Amino acid sequence: MDAELQAAIEKAFDFRGDVTILTRDGRRIEGYVFDRRPGESVRLLPKDGGGRKLTVAYADIADLQFTGRDTAAGKSWEAWVKKHRERKAAGETGIALEPESLE
Repeated sequence: MDAELQAAIEKAFDFRGDVTILTRDGRRIEGYVFDRRPGESVRLLPKDGGGRKLTVAYADIADLQFTGRDTAAGKSWEAWVKKHRERKAAGETGIALEPESLE
């Protein structure tokens, strides 16, 4: 297996958005990678799959692209605390300890 593809698959597993897998036979599969078996296969929830799970062998992957938005980007605890402190310093009152929407 190509080391570059292996690294991309590991990043896709940590990514919280959709990726697009292009297979050697020309298929284009867009979805969320929720599991991988290093050197074997990657499992994903296809974007248009109605909740079904799909397994793609590493050997069948020609390319992998990060095409979706990482829904948790900028949503770290540190970012939330910083924003909370800024609002408090600006004199805002009644600041609730509630999570922000992911959308």
